[in-house]
Amino acid sequence: MEAHGLRAEFWIEGIGENFGTDTNDSGTYLYLVTDQVRFHPIDARENYAHAGGGGYGSGFYGHGAVAEPLALEAVPPLVLSEIMRDTDLFVGVASVGNDPNWSDGGPEGRFRDYWTGYSFGELTETAKTRKQVLQRLVPRLKISDRCHLEDRFLIVRGDVRTYRIHLGSGNILMQPNDQYLCIVQSRGAASTQAGKVFLPFEGDGTLALILSKAFLLAEDGKIEDPTILHQIRG
Repeated sequence: MEAHGLRAEFWIEGIGENFGTDTNDSGTYLYLVTDQVRFHPIDARENYAHAGGGGYGSGFYGHGAVAEPLALEAVPPLVLSEIMRDTDLFVGVASVGNDPNWSDGGPEGRFRDYWTGYSFGELTETAKTRKQVLQRLVPRLKISDRCHLEDRFLIVRGDVRTYRIHLGSGNILMQPNDQYLCIVQSRGAASTQAGKVFLPFEGDGTLALILSKAFLLAEDGKIEDPTILHQIRG
């Protein structure tokens, strides 16, 4: 942000205490927790912290007093918007909540509550915007008679089951017992389809994922993948 004379800091911290489980062989943390975003004049002293925690401070390993951030009122709206967009993208893409293999809570089940909250909890501001897009888009789909929005979910009625797709994570619960349905997106699928299908939105991969799952599940009687069939016919 040199043009605006500003620098943004995104505070993070390594998480976990078990070497080899929470780290790789070199001791680098595999997982992070995220904290605040701060704005500073571009020439202000930088804040540092040890990866293992202990708080941020100025100077090497953060031994000095923390550099005070600018008030949000002093940050141009465009700068704030773009930095928060980048932050949201980082958290949204990197979150373990996106990984169906974390439905058990990860190592020793320690993060089960986080996974559940991220996957099916209250909507973020980005997800609320996604809901507004879907409110306009769903009535125009060929499967519109099988879909409706309800609170945090896109409800899709199939021939075998009814499904609740979370508007924040894209994860799925099956009715009547809210059983979790694991559908893993094929790598490269988005890029393969990009040249074949026109999408009336840009830059929201989760929205595209939600729609692709909705189309699949609306015709669940035609699904041939044995892994999915085993779950929905259970």
